[in-house]
Order: sequence, then C-alpha cells, then structure tokens
Amino acid sequence: MPPIPSDDLRPLDREVAQQVARRTVQMARPLRRLMLIAVGFVLLSTLATLLGPVLLRYGIDRGIRRGDVGPVNFAVVLFGVIFVVAYLAGRQQYVYINRAGEAFLRTLRVRVFRHIQRQPLAFYDRWPAGVLVSRMTSDIEAMAELVQWGLLQFVSTFIVIGLSLVLLFVLSWQLALVALAVFPLIILATRRFQRDSNEAYLTVRERVGENLSSLQEGISGVRVIQAYSREREQSRRFRHSNRSLYKSHLHSLRVSTWYFGVVEACGVLATALVIGVGGFLVHRGSVTVGTVIGVVLLVANLFEPIQQLSQLYNGVQQAGAAMNKLFGILDTDPEIADRPNAVAAPPTGDIVVDDVTFHYPSTTTPALEHFSLTIADGERVAFVGPTGAGKSTAAKLIARFYDPTSGTITYGGLDVRDATMASLRERMVVVPQEGFLFGGTIAENIRVARAEATDDDIRAALASLGVLERFEAFPEGLHTEVRERGSRLSAGERQLVSLARAALVDPAVLVLDEATSNLDPGTELVVEAALERLMTGRTTIVVAHRLSTVRRADRIAVIDHGRLVELGTHDELVAEGGRYAALAAAWERNQIVS
Repeated sequence: MPPIPSDDLRPLDREVAQQVARRTVQMARPLRRLMLIAVGFVLLSTLATLLGPVLLRYGIDRGIRRGDVGPVNFAVVLFGVIFVVAYLAGRQQYVYINRAGEAFLRTLRVRVFRHIQRQPLAFYDRWPAGVLVSRMTSDIEAMAELVQWGLLQFVSTFIVIGLSLVLLFVLSWQLALVALAVFPLIILATRRFQRDSNEAYLTVRERVGENLSSLQEGISGVRVIQAYSREREQSRRFRHSNRSLYKSHLHSLRVSTWYFGVVEACGVLATALVIGVGGFLVHRGSVTVGTVIGVVLLVANLFEPIQQLSQLYNGVQQAGAAMNKLFGILDTDPEIADRPNAVAAPPTGDIVVDDVTFHYPSTTTPALEHFSLTIADGERVAFVGPTGAGKSTAAKLIARFYDPTSGTITYGGLDVRDATMASLRERMVVVPQEGFLFGGTIAENIRVARAEATDDDIRAALASLGVLERFEAFPEGLHTEVRERGSRLSAGERQLVSLARAALVDPAVLVLDEATSNLDPGTELVVEAALERLMTGRTTIVVAHRLSTVRRADRIAVIDHGRLVELGTHDELVAEGGRYAALAAAWERNQIVS
C-alpha cells in the first residue's frame, strides 16, 4: 500500500504532472462528446466576437472613406447578427462546459467513495478518517473550482489567442509583427510571476492552516482557556496568526498587481506601436485606416486572455495536486479481496487457527504470535485478557477483516482466504461493541444487513430476539426515524438494532465484541436476553470484558501479549490459579464495589 500523500500542495514535477494530466483525460474520456460540443460553442462564440474588428475595417474602408452607405449598413446589420450568435453561443458553451465538469466531478466522487468502501480495515489503520474526508471534500472542491469556471476560461482563452494571432497576420503581417514585439518582455514577466506566485500561494495556504488551527484550539479548548484565564493569551496567539495571514495575502496581492501591471503596460505599448507604425504605413499607402483600427482592437483581445491564463495558473496547480492525491487513494488496491477461483464458504464447520502470527502495518511488534486454537461447530468461546493483548485482533482475523502475516485460519476445512468475501460475510457476522446507526428509520437500519429483506423479515428477526414489541411501541413503529447516529434511541436500543441485523442474516458464526459493556443496568438485561437468544445454536466468539459473559462460555481463551496462555472452562481455569483466576477475582471485587 502506498504511503498517505501529504497535504503539501507544492507544484508537481513535470513527469508526475504529465502522468496526472494523462490519467485525468482518460477518466474524462466518456465525457468527450459533451466537451466537443462545448468547444464547438466556444469556437463559434470566439469567432463571432473576433469578427467585430474585421467588420469595422470593412465598414470604414469600403463605406465611410468612400461615402457609401451600403457597406456601412451591411456592417451594422451583420454586427447585430454577430451579437445574437455570440450571446446564444456564449450561453451554450457555459451550459455544456459546466455539464461536462459536473459530470466529471460526480464520476470522481462516486469512484473514490466506492473504492474507499471496498477497502479492508487495514486501509483505515493507515488512512485517518480526517484525511479521507479531506480528499472527498477540499481536494474535490479544488477540482470543482477549475471545472466550473476555469475550464471554460482556459479553453476560450487559448482559442481567442490563437484566432487573434491568425486574424492579425491576415489583416497585416507588418502590424502583427509590431504588436508581437513586446512578447519577449511578457514571457520573462510570466516566468517570474509563476515562480513568485507559487511561493506566495504556498505561504498563504500555510498561514490559512495556522489560522484555522488557532481558531479551532480557541473554540475546542474554551473550557480550559477560561478555567485558567488564558483568554488574553489565546487572543494574542490568534491575532498573531491572523496578522501573518493578512501579510501573506498582501504579498500575494503585490505579486499579482506587479504582473498584471506589466501585462497591461505591454498592451498599451503594443497599441501605441501599432498606431505609430500603422500611421506611417497608411501614409505610405501600405495599409488602410480600417486595417490599423482593426489591428488595434485585436491587440486588445490578445492581451486580456494572457492575464486570464496567468490567473488560472495557481488554480491549475492546485487542481493537479488535488488529483494526484485522489489518484493516491484510487491506486490503493484492497489487501483483502477474493482470490482467483475463490469458492463459497461451507455452511457450517469448525474454526481452526493454526500458528497464526500477525502484526499491523504501522507496527513491528506482533499483535498475535504463534496463535493456535480450534473452535468446534456450535461452541461458545470467550477471549479474555488485558487491554492490548490481541483479543479483538484474533476475532477480526477469524472473520477475515485482516489476513495473517503467517499461519492459516480455516472454516469447515477451507482456508478463509480461499472463500469468497460475500459468502464469508453471510456465514460470519461481527457485532461491534457499539452499534452504528445510519440516518433513516429503524427498519432501514436493520435492513442494512440484507437489502432485500421485507418488513415481515425484519419483524421476524426482532421477534426471534424477543424485542419486537419494544420497537413497535414507538409512535411510528419500525418506521420511526432514529436521527443522526441513532440519537433518538437509547444505547441499549441501538445495540438491539445491531443484534437484529445479525439475526436477519442468520449466520453460522457470531463474533461479539462485548455487546453489553456500555449499557445501563435497565437495558443491559434486555440486551443480554436478546443476545442469549441470538447465540443459541451458533458458533460464538466473544471478546469479553465481564465475568457474567465469560461464565456462559463453553471455553475461555486467555490471551496475553499476543499469545494463547490459558484455555479451559471457567471452573478449570479458576482451579489452576493462573492469570484467568486473578482476572476473575478482580472482576468479582469490582462487582462488589459497584
């Protein structure tokens, strides 16, 4: 798995930038029809706009100078037609460019999100949630700004410059060369502007981050700040970061002002040169007055797009850096996926963990080391041990949320790595310590486990747990909105929804991460009763934190420092007087105290 790209937005080197551009074009290939239509409208709009100077030349030379009203009237009428064409084409170019851009963003969002959803837990160990959210929001937003208005400006600018140059040489190659005499100065200024604006832009980004960090600390830590009377100091720190941001913006503004001033001055100089040389050529009879005026107008059309391209430079850089980071996600292949020729997992069977060693990618110390255990079909086994001993890791490996570094795990005689993920998820269900609820109704949250389940299926799942009446007692029954993260339900009710999901799947193996550890006594009894019903007749692996849960297990596996150190029933392990006996005694003391 590649390392997480940093949030550094420095310009990409040429090779990486070219690769990002090629991949972006390939991704946008299905939209080429929309893009071609948009470019066609841009071309039509630009041609209509640039025909103005040509018509002006015609009206002056053929009509005004000769005192003939006909050519003047023709030019005026054609001007009106051109205005209508330019207006209609301008509207359509905006519509099609934005349709193509928004379609690209939609495809990009869906592709990145779908790719993230396919990743195993190991992916989320490497990629913090904040980074992924940033990729899906700020990085795609950087692309949005470019495709919504920058792409239109980018395409139209190049067309305007190209057609203006062609028309300049068509009208008068001598005056065209005169107008282009200032271009070396513009090229030198543009190269310096790109370098200086990059530095200024990066500084602004850094200062924005510092300012937001100071603001977040001031709001998030307000209780500590007020408790220790640190308001004045915190305000001083925010003023300092805000002042730095202000100065960086001023520097960025000075860089832009300097460059745009140079371009504008070059435009004025080019216009003056064209008028001066053009007057001389008119006097000699080499060009007409209409030609000189037409060239002057085209020169104005030539220099304004150059300024627009320079303004787009940082936007293109930012979009390129954002796409590079998004490609970093898309290039991350799922570590847990179906092998070639994978088969369906057996409906039932023993679970055999054979000499498994595993360590997380970010650590060198094994979370499990030479771990072996056989769990018979229908047996209840509790994993106990101190925090960080490897209990949850062992459970996740059995459910194939991770693959072992070495060793094998088989289910019904089949290596779980040779089973299809879909069949494995049907056979084994993991119920986490705290059930996560999505926005929607109770029924919709239970249906997460099986999308095609009917309301009758959901009622049957709840009835099998003995809690159907509890949920039907809500004002809207199973169609009651749970609100964000299930805030409308109690902790026990949220956990009952998680258990109902498992019952709806009807798996052969249950993996439970102590489903009653965070509940109040009132709902704990209800959840425990539902849990007992759910475990009946199923192979159950419990990551246990309570003595009451452990005692119900057929066998207890004591895990410490990633190794299986004791295995047996509650009575056997207590009689041995080892680690489990000490742990059980501590649990009993805590129960007496509480």
